[in-house]
Amino acid sequence: MSASENNTTPVDENHWSQTREAGTMAAMRLIFWIYRVFGRWVFTLIMYPVALYFVLGRTEQRKASRQYLMAHYRCKPEYWNTKPGYRHVLIHFHSFAEVILDKMLGWLDNITSDDFVLTSPEAIEALHNDPRGQLIIGSHFGNLEYCRGFMHRYRNKVINILVYDKHAGNFVKMMQGENDASRLNVFQVDEFDVTTIMMLKDKIDAGEWVFIAGDRVPLSGLDRTVDVRFLNKSAPLPIGPYMLAKALECPVKMMFAYRSDAADNKVLFDVAPLCDKLVLNRKTRQQDLQHYAQQFATKLEAHCLNSPYQWFNFYDFWQPGSDTSASTNTKPEGK
Repeated sequence: MSASENNTTPVDENHWSQTREAGTMAAMRLIFWIYRVFGRWVFTLIMYPVALYFVLGRTEQRKASRQYLMAHYRCKPEYWNTKPGYRHVLIHFHSFAEVILDKMLGWLDNITSDDFVLTSPEAIEALHNDPRGQLIIGSHFGNLEYCRGFMHRYRNKVINILVYDKHAGNFVKMMQGENDASRLNVFQVDEFDVTTIMMLKDKIDAGEWVFIAGDRVPLSGLDRTVDVRFLNKSAPLPIGPYMLAKALECPVKMMFAYRSDAADNKVLFDVAPLCDKLVLNRKTRQQDLQHYAQQFATKLEAHCLNSPYQWFNFYDFWQPGSDTSASTNTKPEGK
């Protein structure tokens, strides 16, 4: 892995990172206040007109939501009574508001094991009993903050979260201020230079966990992506998590946590191994990267098919004009 790329190319205005943030710190505090004072059902009712406001006012996010829901419809029409329309987009936005509250509860409330349905209790117990550091690949699906609540049972684990945008970092810092007993650290990173990798390697060697999202195009654009199949269409996914895994030389897991109708609205908690040690063959490097990214995309797709309203990438995920095949989209990196 190259230590760093000096990328001075301006970020495309259509990139997800250029999306105006929907929720400010003040708005999130208001959300939590409404919940604390009036309860969950009042909060749920209030969030419908709020969601409608964003549906009407956020054209690009509205289009992206409908595009995604239509892709789900084409893959799993039996889930739907009718083709997804703006009513379903409203439900999607409302689900996002509910998840913002759940993110706060994941930090501030005492979540117990009774709140979770585990897809594989044995795999999760084995993960917690493994003293080695772990790289955990998550996504903008569901609510990974619930992992923090789950971690209350395992005080010896320290979690380090890598975020690309300042808004996510601000949210975590706000929650850390509300709960100083947290064992989560947040790091805002634009690229993985030598200093950052060495810092993360020290944490892995100390048995800590590092979380990174695997479902958004990096700030550097499509040059550092591979094309995968997602909901029967070609989509770019970042190679960063897999290049980082190679540098850290540690086990890699995929993790998902979300409220599921199939679990009686409890939190479905899924951990799946990607590899014990990520290996990239020099001759087949691009194919290897695509293989790992496709494993992640396939797992993410399975959960999206189960609970479509839990995926919150409100931008054109498939990128207009991208190749409709599943060929790699990666360009050679600087040495």
